[in-house]
Amino acid sequence: MYKEFGISEKIIEISNQVEKELKPIFEKYEENCLKSSMKVLKAFQDNKVSTTDFNEITGYGYYDGGREKLERIYAQIFDAEDALVRPQIMSGTHALTIALFGLLKYGDTMISISGEPYDTLKSVIGISGESENSLMKHGIKYEQIELINNDFDYEKIESRIKQGNIKLIEIQRSRGYSQRKSLTIDKIEKVISKIKAINKNIIIMVDNCYGEFVENKEPTEVGADIFISSLMKNLGAGIATSGGYVVGRKDLIHQVAERLTAPCIGKDLGANFNQLLSYYKGIFMSPSVVKSVLKTMTYASRMLEKFGFDGVSPRYDEERTDIIQTIELKTAEKLIKFCQGVQMGSPIESYVVPIPDDMPGYEHKEIMAGGSFTPGATIELSCDGPLCEPYTAYMQGGLTYEYGKIGIMMAIESMLKDSK
Repeated sequence: MYKEFGISEKIIEISNQVEKELKPIFEKYEENCLKSSMKVLKAFQDNKVSTTDFNEITGYGYYDGGREKLERIYAQIFDAEDALVRPQIMSGTHALTIALFGLLKYGDTMISISGEPYDTLKSVIGISGESENSLMKHGIKYEQIELINNDFDYEKIESRIKQGNIKLIEIQRSRGYSQRKSLTIDKIEKVISKIKAINKNIIIMVDNCYGEFVENKEPTEVGADIFISSLMKNLGAGIATSGGYVVGRKDLIHQVAERLTAPCIGKDLGANFNQLLSYYKGIFMSPSVVKSVLKTMTYASRMLEKFGFDGVSPRYDEERTDIIQTIELKTAEKLIKFCQGVQMGSPIESYVVPIPDDMPGYEHKEIMAGGSFTPGATIELSCDGPLCEPYTAYMQGGLTYEYGKIGIMMAIESMLKDSK
């Protein structure tokens, strides 16, 4: 069967060696998956989920018991007071936007302590783009503190907090399109404890995109007030076809919900668009899908090293805190070729050849490979990157390890053929 995919004997041989080498790491992923699965199953059972909870509610969406129960399940899983899980939240960027506009008012100051935020959030804040609807255009002040050696600048953070006048601190767990490594929960816990020791009233918000169920704790379990992501990523498990969520303190969720719908209405409004079954299935399957993604990305990291690709991060034996794997490919041509190889290994539109183009919210042209059932679902095997130095490919996803493995083998085969 490998021959039918054009995969050479050399790649098969090295793949077999790599899988034997990775067995102890894969066993750790299995153990963490079991713990996460227990948390999810307990929440389902405690909240007495019934088939009637999947019913579609139309119109205004009042009195949707299934929606309310799902949000209680999210809150329980992540040890939070409340949650907002809605199809009306269209992406991770949208979730972050409604949270920031819901929590910040004219004259407030927000600080990013993980350096420059992800590209699309920069235009929301107003540090890039020309929108008249950014936070800064609404009188909200923004500052940022850079990381030092992939860790927080504790001295500068403590000094700035003592100066006062900070409403919200934002932490981006994943690396985004930067060259830094993603931040571990241990590091996030440490900085949160230092912040709260000085001023417990500062809102700490974590952009948790790509991070759920990767480690054995989540931001709200280590002191974060609120965290946010998209259901096109980990918690949708490739089953949810849209949506996003916000989890955290009840008073903060109320403010975010009022920004999503309307003042004094908040969480009471919003038809479920017949999405509840996919949302319940998504969170239920998420621990297993995240485990498959971690195995796929760890396998990819080691295979790429074996075939001489430099700049692979994280390395196969490094601790992972999200599902992203990066490869510095040095040239635009290699970046494009690698993404095209990933597309060839996809189940949907494998015959399509991705090419770089402009994307809304991004500064540089983007190359994106994503032969996925749900367009843009980065929990499915995909690869993308900006056409700028050092020409880094950002790869993530893989609904099952087996499909992910085949896709990686095909991408490497495509690169090797091009280099001959």
